[in-house]
Amino acid sequence: MQAFDYHPVTSVSEAVALLAQGASGACLLNGGTDLLAQLKEGRRTANHVVDLKRIPELAEFRLPPEGGAWVGAAVTCRTLSRQAGWRNRFPGLHDATHLIGGVQIQGRATVAGNLCNASPAADSVPALVVHGARVHLAGPAGRRIVPVAGFCIAPGRTILARDEMVVAIEIPPLPAEFGAAYLRFTPRNEMDIAVAGAAVAVDLDGEGSHYRSVRVALGAVGPTVIEVERITARLAGRPVAEVSFDEIAALARAAARPITDMRGTSAQRQHLAGVLTVRALRLAISRARRTQAASPTGDYL
Repeated sequence: MQAFDYHPVTSVSEAVALLAQGASGACLLNGGTDLLAQLKEGRRTANHVVDLKRIPELAEFRLPPEGGAWVGAAVTCRTLSRQAGWRNRFPGLHDATHLIGGVQIQGRATVAGNLCNASPAADSVPALVVHGARVHLAGPAGRRIVPVAGFCIAPGRTILARDEMVVAIEIPPLPAEFGAAYLRFTPRNEMDIAVAGAAVAVDLDGEGSHYRSVRVALGAVGPTVIEVERITARLAGRPVAEVSFDEIAALARAAARPITDMRGTSAQRQHLAGVLTVRALRLAISRARRTQAASPTGDYL
């Protein structure tokens, strides 16, 4: 690993100033589960490493009574998984965040870091997208808010400027009849990367018989998360029993743009996109109807 200057900071303004001074040679250290490995392997270089873990604002985690959530950039996945309010209010997000790494990684990894790494196979990103999450950013010009859906623009690339950082991820209040789920396929149950993933969120009417709205986001089957807008358009306002799951699976397969690599073929990933979407949709409907409170703890298929 190359030598670098280490900067522990205690405020967002201090971190942003160091980023601006260091330009392209400055990196942010949050959980470090990706950054340290990249530096050790020579896949990334840094002249300055800015340690964010001492910034109180980034450690804030709030579940307001009116709904929604505020997840500071330094809040770990382990912290989230141990919060009953997080598991109960956002089982679809809990599905994703508890899958990021093993026990040791969970104690360091953050949702913000998973998002900023911009991996096509990131578990948290599809779930954040279907929940309508927004990212709060800070830079020399001030603060701005952007939707998670537009944050990752290519593998390993985001809309962040070199002198910007993530402060928090905000999840808006959700309707009473809201349900969501995230499922993925991996060859192993733990410490693996998704071959394909699907997040689904539904808002049903008061009787649970009609879709008010639906969002579907696919992971690991394209360079960035793919929102399947044709499923959204097909289901909005329709009776739950009217549209066949086979049709939904076909729409998901058609939206996928997978590649073949050492973890799976494009044909396998395309098939999985349909299977996982239907399974996640069924689970999201069940949760919206409050018939299944428990969150799944394993992989599917």
